[in-house]
Amino acid sequence: MHKLIFILITFISVQTFAQNDTIIIDQIVARVGDEIILQSDVEGTYQQWLSMGNYANQKAKCNIFEDLLIQSLLLNQAKLDSIVVTDAELDMQADARINMFLSQFGSEQEMENYLNKSMHDIREGMKKSLKKQLIADQEKSLIIGDITVTPADIAIYYASLPSDSLPLVDVTYEIRQIVIYPKLTATQEQVTIDILNEHRDKIINGTRQFASMARMYSKDPGSAANGGELGFKNRNEFDPDFAAVAFSLDSGEVSQVFKTQFGFHIVQMIERRGERVNVRHILLRPYIPADVQLNTVNYADSLRNLALADSISFAELAMLYSEDVKTQNSGGLFYNPNTESTKFKITELPTNIKYDVINLNQGDISNPIVTTDDAGNTVIKLYMIEKKIPAHVANLRSDYDLIAKMALTDKQNNIFNEWVDDQLKQLYISIDDQYKNCNFKYNHWIKTN
Repeated sequence: MHKLIFILITFISVQTFAQNDTIIIDQIVARVGDEIILQSDVEGTYQQWLSMGNYANQKAKCNIFEDLLIQSLLLNQAKLDSIVVTDAELDMQADARINMFLSQFGSEQEMENYLNKSMHDIREGMKKSLKKQLIADQEKSLIIGDITVTPADIAIYYASLPSDSLPLVDVTYEIRQIVIYPKLTATQEQVTIDILNEHRDKIINGTRQFASMARMYSKDPGSAANGGELGFKNRNEFDPDFAAVAFSLDSGEVSQVFKTQFGFHIVQMIERRGERVNVRHILLRPYIPADVQLNTVNYADSLRNLALADSISFAELAMLYSEDVKTQNSGGLFYNPNTESTKFKITELPTNIKYDVINLNQGDISNPIVTTDDAGNTVIKLYMIEKKIPAHVANLRSDYDLIAKMALTDKQNNIFNEWVDDQLKQLYISIDDQYKNCNFKYNHWIKTN
């Protein structure tokens, strides 16, 4: 929590910065074109860096200072390119961060008390810092976003790397899955609906408070401890079915019981601000009877036996019978969004999947596994190891996507470095004496006569 608080303080830093009872009077420490950098900008980010367990280090402060100089270059160019961040985008980004911090503080009141600021001042301070960050990111994307690499570029880049510079690739997996959900009858689901209606009746007639009921009964681990409160969110941050109900409520109103992919809910409107709402909810999931779960496990096992007997391939079974919409059409094959490929290092797999597959070899199919999906619902899964590639030094044949990404990053960095060097030759730049001894990555920050 302390690290998150320091990040928050950095976002809402004021024009003086106090540390160890020493007050640093703010001053301009650099001018880059029309942009200025303040001492408080440097100190705020440096203190955040220290809060992460790092030791005091002048080199680190110089690196932070140069990062701010580069940001100023981007901001200066962004004005010429007419790049803007809309109020709606800024509000969405600020709300997302404030909700993250609220989950640590517990409430707006505790957050205000700790920082000795109103939520309005906290939000505005955060928006000011975020605006610079978002504009700089957009400008950098404009500079390098359209850069691509050809197969020839990738081959040349790979050939240029010394053998000791090639990364060691951990054990890599390609994994298929079949996902089966236990089937409940309408009567079994009605039990959960009736329980939620009983909770709702107690809230409506005033014998119970919604927040206390959420703490006791809600199965949402992210909000139950906070009385079911979710913080201000836009419509697109909610499950569509949840959003449809939440945005239809008046202040204080409690919804009827409704269903989403997560289970059954009741929701209460706390406050609405334009297209953002703060609601609290109670989530319950139907109980899965032991016989229903066992029947689903046996069904999954029958599919496994078909694959083991080579009667039909695992991929075909997944396309026919898996109920996971993300992987069904690919024959159950997992996709790794981080690498934009189907390969996963063992450290990239979710913890529950990692321990289910770590002892399987290529071609193996797991026994049926009772687990949960991303929404927290009980599912039965089968895993098949499509490929298991031992740890090795990266090469073009096995790791083309990885090397292609490295080549693209290298090309982007080279073009961005050229852009920075070009800007340094054109712009007026003034740096305070305390930073003139820094060993900067880029030359020409300090002009010589």
